[in-house]
Amino acid sequence: MKVIFLPKVQDYLNSLVPILYENGYFGFVEGAINYVDDLIDDIETNLFVKQHKLAPQHFNQYGKDMLYASFKKNRQTTWYAFFTKYNENGEIVYLVRYIANNHTVAQYL
Repeated sequence: MKVIFLPKVQDYLNSLVPILYENGYFGFVEGAINYVDDLIDDIETNLFVKQHKLAPQHFNQYGKDMLYASFKKNRQTTWYAFFTKYNENGEIVYLVRYIANNHTVAQYL
């Protein structure tokens, strides 16, 4: 099992650290870095065991026939990893095509 993030997703996750810090979600940059690192690790480690749901049609702009899984990080925030799953040389590959949280996409789920 392998998890791959599209470059756009990697760019988004990298830009998330300063956003979280500058908007006051974390008092120190290190806290924001740890939060994002934990999110990435959670996705890489647990995506294959999470319940997958078919992504609503709204998300077809990021890829057709995608699935998604949720990752609850605290009481207010759940992250959603939208992905396609395929087999490459006998190994299951999860290609994360989009990531968002309940504050931005809940109305579409």
